[in-house]
Amino acid sequence: MSKALLDLTQLGMRFPTPNGEFIALKNVNLQINKGEFISLIGHSGCGKSTVLNLVAGLHLPTDGGVIVDGREVSGPGPERAVVFQNHSLLPWLTVYQNVELAVKQIAQSQLSQNSTSEQSSKQWIKEQVEHYLDLIQMSHAADKKPDEISGGMKQRVGIARALALQPKVLLMDEPFGALDALTRAHLQDSLMKIQAELNNTVIMITHDVDEAVLLSDKIVMMTNGPAATIGEVLEIDLPRPRNRVALADDPQYQKYRQSVLRFLYEKQSKPSTQPKSTEQKELEVPAKTA
Repeated sequence: MSKALLDLTQLGMRFPTPNGEFIALKNVNLQINKGEFISLIGHSGCGKSTVLNLVAGLHLPTDGGVIVDGREVSGPGPERAVVFQNHSLLPWLTVYQNVELAVKQIAQSQLSQNSTSEQSSKQWIKEQVEHYLDLIQMSHAADKKPDEISGGMKQRVGIARALALQPKVLLMDEPFGALDALTRAHLQDSLMKIQAELNNTVIMITHDVDEAVLLSDKIVMMTNGPAATIGEVLEIDLPRPRNRVALADDPQYQKYRQSVLRFLYEKQSKPSTQPKSTEQKELEVPAKTA
């Protein structure tokens, strides 16, 4: 059995308040393998963003720990990149220059580790920026500034900038939540193609059940807080590449969808006491209604 790339063990987060200690997160245990796409889903305030921030190293847990590729997370690091709902592009730089910032970080690391010449490094930077812009289909807008492109385009650039850091784990906090439905669908399709090409490990927060089922290998369903934890983990066994139109009428897709909805509406307050088999999950899924 292969060793997990990412290991969350007894992860917990407590905050002091004037009325005493508040337990936001408790006993979160999760193993994620290289190349897996994981969606975190649950009601607002269930600890999804807390989990993401702990993996990113933006906060340190009060209990347990996060291990990435054998090393404990003690702060932000280049092996983890974050894409927020707000693209956070630098408005005075062009699309090209925003992505170039990330590529230069990698180039500086390479220069310090080997004898790569500065001239060859400049050429490598140019090639890498062009590669990531092409990957997100934004080469045509390389010279534009953020206020000259649409919201969906800005988010594409944010994704390219994160990928340019060559992270082992890509963390996405509702990256498409502020976009219209059509733009969101296009970006979901692009993300599936990119992940298939790069084999990144992805953890994404979403409130969209269909998005979670379409994109994920596993859906991690969180219970409501306080003391939020993992309620259920649903493995999505749908073949890739995935086509949203074909999946819309797929009975298995509908079963997965109904299983997540049932958790969110009926079982979100209680963590499961033991893992459930695929057969058990199928038996408890309600029939599709018209």
